[in-house]
Amino acid sequence: MIVQTITADRRFALEHGAGSDAIHRDPIYSYAVTRLVDDRGRVGTGFAFTLGEGNDLVCRAASFYAEMLKGRDIEEIMSDFGNLFNRMSNEQQFRWLGPHKGVVHLGLASVTNACYDLWAKTRGVPLWKLLIDLDPEQIVNTLDLSYLEDELTRQEAIDLIRGQEPGTDDRKAILTTGYPGYDTSVGWFNYSDEYVRENCRKAVDAGFRALKLKVGSGDPDRDIRRAHIVRETAGDDVRVMLDANQQWTLPQALNICKRFMPIDPYWIEEPTHPDDILAHKVLADAIAPIRLALGEHVPNRVIFKNYLQTASAGFIQVDAVRVGGVSEFITVSLLARKFGVPVVPHVGDMGQLHQHLVLFNHVKLGHEALFLEHIPHLKRHFVHPVDISRGVYVTPQEPGSSCDLKD
Repeated sequence: MIVQTITADRRFALEHGAGSDAIHRDPIYSYAVTRLVDDRGRVGTGFAFTLGEGNDLVCRAASFYAEMLKGRDIEEIMSDFGNLFNRMSNEQQFRWLGPHKGVVHLGLASVTNACYDLWAKTRGVPLWKLLIDLDPEQIVNTLDLSYLEDELTRQEAIDLIRGQEPGTDDRKAILTTGYPGYDTSVGWFNYSDEYVRENCRKAVDAGFRALKLKVGSGDPDRDIRRAHIVRETAGDDVRVMLDANQQWTLPQALNICKRFMPIDPYWIEEPTHPDDILAHKVLADAIAPIRLALGEHVPNRVIFKNYLQTASAGFIQVDAVRVGGVSEFITVSLLARKFGVPVVPHVGDMGQLHQHLVLFNHVKLGHEALFLEHIPHLKRHFVHPVDISRGVYVTPQEPGSSCDLKD
């Protein structure tokens, strides 16, 4: 039974231009942390991710949701979590502040993720194993499919999961080999050209076969020059992704994205405003076969549904610390699986939580195991930090979701 709830505002300054992009020039990587303590002393830890200011507001929202769980048993909570999620996300007064987006939804994500962590710790297994071992009905019981009925009913979700059961044993091989990673930290926006070049060499030497560069400069020629630096340094066999972090208007994106074609980008990420689905559709059609990736700032399953319905995204980057937590992440993954679109999560949490979710996506849902973003700057603050070897995430074995922070 949950007897205590605790929230904490944790902020970590970065050094030497790390974490910078075209919009967020001076980030402070921050977690709005929720801890759920049960009557046996077990602690479920979850968080949402921000860049500093407002992190305290997310903590206040998380406290509001967490208090609803006091006196309840985690197994009872998770047996019908989809309905509980629906009730919490639609609380009549708090919903006005969203709905299903912004500070209130980030607060719900922190609490939801703490529930999944406590659930896995209660069962004494890593979160990836707990999720893989659930049967289809149990998985769908944890999901809120409201507003998706036109594309994904409860029975369709169950059938989709059950339809992936052939080949599950073969896909479990990834638990031994590990999940591939890609390196975002080679090309932060504030890094000099020479530092980008040096980082690319180091990343390739470390075993990474995919790298990402931040673009969106006021001078497009700077972006083009740096993109060529990454391609020339990494070589033709390495995938190169470009991330504008919403900087461009549609006319700007139409112009500059075509100029990137000679370097053969694997994707172009967040090219314009994340709410402008139709702009993404226009751009996606204009620059095909290069595909767009988005999701870092897409807050809920409904907007993801619209992106999938309009074929505006080639990669879905749903983030469990941006949407309403693990539950909504799985919901979006199911939608993407139905539409045949790969899921490559945005990793605002340094991969701690998402390393579990991509294993579930691959083994249980049959998603292709492409790669998972790796950002190293906060690893030292975790009790069980992600383990990367030769560019590959080593499968975590400790019970829970790997989200416990050092005091």
